Amino acid sequence: MAVPTVSKVKICGLQSVEILQSVAHLPITYIGFVFAPSKRQVTPEKAGELISFLKAEKEKGATVPQTVGVFVNPTEEQLAHILAAAPLDVVQLHSKETPEFCRWTREQFQVSVFKSVSISKSDSAIPTPEAVAAQLDPYRGAVDAILLDTFDPIYGGGSGTTFAWDCIPVYQEWARNAGVQLLVAGGLQPDNVDLLVNTYHPDGVDVSSGVETDGVKDIAKIISFVERVTRK
Repeated sequence: MAVPTVSKVKICGLQSVEILQSVAHLPITYIGFVFAPSKRQVTPEKAGELISFLKAEKEKGATVPQTVGVFVNPTEEQLAHILAAAPLDVVQLHSKETPEFCRWTREQFQVSVFKSVSISKSDSAIPTPEAVAAQLDPYRGAVDAILLDTFDPIYGGGSGTTFAWDCIPVYQEWARNAGVQLLVAGGLQPDNVDLLVNTYHPDGVDVSSGVETDGVKDIAKIISFVERVTRK
């Protein structure tokens, strides 16, 4: 049996160069910027400043995270405007975006596309493979990753609460068959992420509020989270 690889880490909701400077040396795969309405929302210009910092570090020979922009039902015009100011590596679509829109985004801007799947916190039923296939097969060839997140009635995700992890394997099987990554978000923090990665071995984990104190990114919590995920 193959030994599961270490899950990738995505830290979402960064807003300042100071925090980015403090975590850029860690084994983080993705840094996320929120462009959807949120207390963590950044302007395209601020995201562009943070991306410029990472590019400068990369030119010095450093290994830096890829940049991800989080969007909720953006228009084509909004994506074009934001990506002109903030040249992202990944566009994460977090609502009801169609497969056609995902494919257009991928091809138009030459970026990877992550598509979120919202799972109700109260739903403990495990979906059948057939149900997952019916839901996700239209996205084959249009996305590079599926992100499982706890449903939030206002923003779709980013609720800071977990969902029933028992449903992960059926989505994981679909993702592997489709040749895309499976990332898991929703209520993750240093105290529970090691249980998730050791039990389900997702391709990646995504955290935002779980590494904050009083709504501000906490360096010590980020370090602890990353260590819990990446240690073998």
